[in-house]
Amino acid sequence: MADTAIERLAASRGRALRRMVAGQLEELREERGLSQREVAGAAGVDRSWLARAEAGDANLTLHALAAIATVLGTEASVRLYPSSGPRLRDHIQVRLIETLLDQLHPRWRPRLEVPVYRPVRGVIDLVLTDRAASELVAAEAHSEIRRAERQLRWAFEKADALPSAVGWPWMDRHPLASRLLILRSTDATRAVVRAAPHVFGAAYPGRTAEAVAALTGAAGTVPDAAIVWIDVLGSASRLLAAPPRGIDVGR
Repeated sequence: MADTAIERLAASRGRALRRMVAGQLEELREERGLSQREVAGAAGVDRSWLARAEAGDANLTLHALAAIATVLGTEASVRLYPSSGPRLRDHIQVRLIETLLDQLHPRWRPRLEVPVYRPVRGVIDLVLTDRAASELVAAEAHSEIRRAERQLRWAFEKADALPSAVGWPWMDRHPLASRLLILRSTDATRAVVRAAPHVFGAAYPGRTAEAVAALTGAAGTVPDAAIVWIDVLGSASRLLAAPPRGIDVGR
């Protein structure tokens, strides 16, 4: 299951990256008044391949990307952005999301792996929308927390970049937006939250019970920012109705 999840997530993110680069290539080429044939000839690539690349249907090698960027008078760069942790270590993240989706009320529409582009680039693990209530929730799932402040800051930056997502705002009216942190309930994760209650409390001040009730019920609004916990034991997992024992954040 872990390998399948990794392949699925990698394929999704690969498509998102191709679409993002494709849009930039076409926009820059048209701004400079160059044809695909002119760019392809100067960069030493096939014109039909460049057309596929601009459509998001061809994989760009780093060499080809550098060559095209040079022709367009730009510089290409590659950066690995922090997200929810290496998939080989954090494959349980998929189970966390699946557990939440299993308990989710039908009024919510889930969107998995939502790419955002401005002012930061990244992928939001899960976005939930309720069109009737004009409500939107940007959710990040973690099976473990290693660098709390950085991970929390990165989650907020990606949520703030949601207006750059394709199709935003996915509803007629500007949505009421909330942030959700999905955590696996383990000794290590609980210890991190207990060790930094002010950090987590300031970042996610909403009550866990209210968030769970709104996510699983036919009515209710998810707090502006809240944490929900999921217990994973063997093949079983469950969404907790309240924070685990000893956790004051979200009480």
